[in-house]
Amino acid sequence: MKKNNQKTAAAKEPLFRLSRRAQMVWYKAWLIRAAALLIALVLSALLIYAITKMNPFKVYGTMLKGTFGDSLFVKKAGRLSLNRTAWTTLRDVMTLLCISVGLAPAFKMRFWNCGAEGQVLVGGIATAGIMIYFGGSLPTPLLFACMAGASLLAGAVWGLIPALFKAKWNTNETLFTLMMNYIAIQLTSYFVAMWENPYGSNTVGVINRDTKIGWLPNFFSAGANNDFMWNIIIVSALTIAMFVYLKKSKQGYEIAVVGESENTAKYAGINVKKVIVRTMILSGAVCGLAGFIAVSGSSHTISTATAGGRGFTAIIVAWLSKFNTFVMAFASLLIVFLETGANEIASQYHFNTYASKMVEGIILFFIIGCEFFIQYKVHLHIKRSTKEVAD
Repeated sequence: MKKNNQKTAAAKEPLFRLSRRAQMVWYKAWLIRAAALLIALVLSALLIYAITKMNPFKVYGTMLKGTFGDSLFVKKAGRLSLNRTAWTTLRDVMTLLCISVGLAPAFKMRFWNCGAEGQVLVGGIATAGIMIYFGGSLPTPLLFACMAGASLLAGAVWGLIPALFKAKWNTNETLFTLMMNYIAIQLTSYFVAMWENPYGSNTVGVINRDTKIGWLPNFFSAGANNDFMWNIIIVSALTIAMFVYLKKSKQGYEIAVVGESENTAKYAGINVKKVIVRTMILSGAVCGLAGFIAVSGSSHTISTATAGGRGFTAIIVAWLSKFNTFVMAFASLLIVFLETGANEIASQYHFNTYASKMVEGIILFFIIGCEFFIQYKVHLHIKRSTKEVAD
């Protein structure tokens, strides 16, 4: 009977089982990520060759060229400067990074803020409104302060609403914040219709095109839109500040405790409802500021496409980075590189858009998927012989 039980137990044992790793050494984790990226590049190369019969390295080179230009530096007015393509890439990276930094505190608290898209839009609406109505009457420093403050306030209010409902009635924050996106889109459409220029175009057009009032200026030269250094300075300061806030402050510690267990937080005397509301105000405000950067420092207009889906892309960045804002900078660069590169190869080699997106998808799949093997260990069961079980 005992032998039969042993045989039955051996037969029922699963082929593999998972166990959570305590903590993987950092260099091993990065080796796994590097291996995943290498495998993704090899598979993407095979796909490229199967579709186009072209040298995959040439295609990857085209992706780099589309993201950073032919030559990274060009000579202007007797000095070296980044080329226009590289500046545009950095501009897009900074906007995505700003939204990702805004999501970091909410996600660390396990509050699934899927409303960054709407928070960016309302921040953009507030910025555009200040530019239109006060562009010619306020001194430039005060104008920029009002634009940034209005975008922060608008985003904070948009984050506060779902936070209050969550704290008071424990509503589902994922659905609530998603629905807030649709409200923000309709609100944007209303203001676009109200501010349309020229009349009947159903667009706001470029705000203050002639005077450039309210446009973030160049850092290295006069005018605007030649470099985007102010975007980089603002977002870099935010990235550092958020890292310190989450890692070193008492409020950051409370966010981490609430994220791990609300019951533990309550037992420790932490006011969970207060933390939820406070954190979502911060998260929404930073995402709202991304709207200011998008309108004042990039497009100089407002439309339903101002956020451009980056509120959802930032979720990938936040998860990839484990809510570490410094790592988010590299993840944002990777995402922008993949998106820009995919568009470039679609244009240069007349790829079907979906085919170029497949390359992007394969790379992202492996990069995100490798995190599973960093978090969990797979134990394979090798079936033993009947004689070995009997013994």
